[in-house]
Amino acid sequence: MPLWANLDTARERLFRDLRRNIGDERVVAAMERIPRELFIPPESRHLAYEDIPLPIGEGQTISQPYIVALMTHALELTGAQRVLEVGTGSGYQAAILCQLARWVVTVERVPTLLAATRQRLADLGYANVELHQAGPTLGWPPGAPYDGIVTTAGAPSIPGVLLDQLAIGGRLVIPVGSRYEQELLKVVKGPNGLSIANLGACRFVPLVGEGAWSEE
Repeated sequence: MPLWANLDTARERLFRDLRRNIGDERVVAAMERIPRELFIPPESRHLAYEDIPLPIGEGQTISQPYIVALMTHALELTGAQRVLEVGTGSGYQAAILCQLARWVVTVERVPTLLAATRQRLADLGYANVELHQAGPTLGWPPGAPYDGIVTTAGAPSIPGVLLDQLAIGGRLVIPVGSRYEQELLKVVKGPNGLSIANLGACRFVPLVGEGAWSEE
């Protein structure tokens, strides 16, 4: 059977399952419009629509589609928001956010990934996004405040520096735990404090920077 036929079958199954398990048609439809295989190295493209994380080089991964959908759903985007993504990776999450938010700011600490993703998003026609090389401070303070922040790497605790960049009423979605296992948290910043919901167990690469893990 040719590769495209296998991809089509897996793709149909994946989005059927996401509709059943996430129940957010706007998020799933946005993901469905994106050719995930273009965000994955050629040797793994036959697995593009399996519900699993995959390596993208430089010790980084593209997240499991279910987790991507869950995190995006938790941001509660309506199309009017300004969103920060911490950890650009291959750009798959950023491409989804571009369809659901007014403006996307994304930062990546690995220069080779950033360069490849900048070209990939441009080739796909996404114009409402700006990409930056991550510095020692987490996030991108010059662009704050953000209505939503999504972090695609795991932190030891909720970084105060990201909360500082979040608007009142904004939502931060972040994995928090050890270097190897985390809980996915949805943090809503209210005028009188934080509201935190646990969305379940997850496993991400470590978030590196001030307020997170040091680079080993």
